[in-house]
Amino acid sequence: MLFNSIQFVIFFPAVFLLYLLFPKKAKPILLLAASYFFYMCWNPKYIVLIVLTTLTTYAAARVIDASGKTNVRKGFLTGCILFNFAILFLFKYFDFFLSTVNKGISLFGAGELKSPFHFLLPVGISFYTFQTIGYVIDVYRGTIKAEKNIVDYALFVSFFPQLVAGPIEKSENLLPQIKSLKEKNLFNYENLVSGFGCMLWGLFVKMVIADRAAILVNQVFDHYYRYGTVELVLAMVLFSLQIYADFAGYSFIAIGAARCMGIRLMENFNTPYFSTGIKDFWNRWHISLSLWFKDYLYIPLGGNRKGKVRKYLNLFLVFLASGLWHGASWHFVIWGAIHGLLRCLEDLLSPLLAKIEKNTGIRTTPFSYRFWKVALTFFFVNIAWVFFRAENLSHAVDYLRVMFTRPNPWVLSGEGIYELGLDHREFGILAAAILILFAVSLIRKKLGKEIGVFLSEQNLYFRWLVYIALILVIIVFGVYGVDFSSAKFIYFDF
Repeated sequence: MLFNSIQFVIFFPAVFLLYLLFPKKAKPILLLAASYFFYMCWNPKYIVLIVLTTLTTYAAARVIDASGKTNVRKGFLTGCILFNFAILFLFKYFDFFLSTVNKGISLFGAGELKSPFHFLLPVGISFYTFQTIGYVIDVYRGTIKAEKNIVDYALFVSFFPQLVAGPIEKSENLLPQIKSLKEKNLFNYENLVSGFGCMLWGLFVKMVIADRAAILVNQVFDHYYRYGTVELVLAMVLFSLQIYADFAGYSFIAIGAARCMGIRLMENFNTPYFSTGIKDFWNRWHISLSLWFKDYLYIPLGGNRKGKVRKYLNLFLVFLASGLWHGASWHFVIWGAIHGLLRCLEDLLSPLLAKIEKNTGIRTTPFSYRFWKVALTFFFVNIAWVFFRAENLSHAVDYLRVMFTRPNPWVLSGEGIYELGLDHREFGILAAAILILFAVSLIRKKLGKEIGVFLSEQNLYFRWLVYIALILVIIVFGVYGVDFSSAKFIYFDF
């Protein structure tokens, strides 16, 4: 069930109404049933995987929490992690592993190995696997106590707003809120107002920006050899906006839906394209994943505690893992490697750049200084996105080769850019929507408030003018517009 579907428009209000009517003690059961139904609308049989992950991590955490023996605790932690990562590997990475092995053995003239499995990638498996593994590690570290109520824990694993594409919640944030459902009424009017505004904004950026930009992006990336620099740069930049609008749109809807019921999910995006460096970018982009890798991989590897060489090796390994997490293909790994290399270079060169700025008298406070840092960061992030979006590694390399070697500025004076899937009208709608996105991002940047909270603080008439405007724009210019259809969220594939 997609957030941007008629089914969800019916499903969520129905669940919300029942949530208000159900007694406090029954609310977790209602939300768990709704969450399982929500997931089974995609593929009923794969609910078994969520249940299996839930039961194994629940049992392992209980044993770890109860045992005073170090060997037992370590054994159950290791076994739980290996078991659940084995499931993830089997369903997501086995074919990639086999194809890599086949390429290697083909060099020696050996025959191709055939996969005995033909699995469809379960939606959200990377997200709920990481969330449950993080929980077990937290119990092992003593950060939290193991949850005894199986219903509460199952809801923590499968809470439908964030089940299939995050945010990847930390146990100390989400679990206490779930437990509070039985004790107090988390719902209030302010949460409903800000949550509803957040959901509308998420639908707007997904359906009006991301799905519309995808038309041009798909056309150019699929036939890049036909075009020159202008079209390829345009598609590259629009993909950067598309993936942000798509994934942030999902996060806004998830956060808003949960907030309507009084549950606060963590922020997952904070104006990432205003970042002044790669480190800053990853503090603002997919924040929940960045924190997960920091807490459960970077720090256990030694972090920055074992010297500079080890620090940069750890950073690079984390970004490689991040690339692999996003997809079972070498072009995702290279995307992660590019960010890892840029992150290490940024850290290595920052003292030298600071010395140059000091000696040359460059002022670091004016807007112009920040502007060029943002522009340079955006440039490198865009180049890396080409590897993310491409079908494979050779596609990405060839795309960049053509982009840098086939200048065609005359296209800007003709009608060429209106022959890439979007005519004058649709291109104008996209441009206007991007300007609105930019304006809202400035509000978030300057005031430190996301759009739902900002709207909830405005006068009633203004708030409802914005709500009605967003609803009308979504209906008229969203997926219901001419020649457009509903599209799944990009991160459903990860």
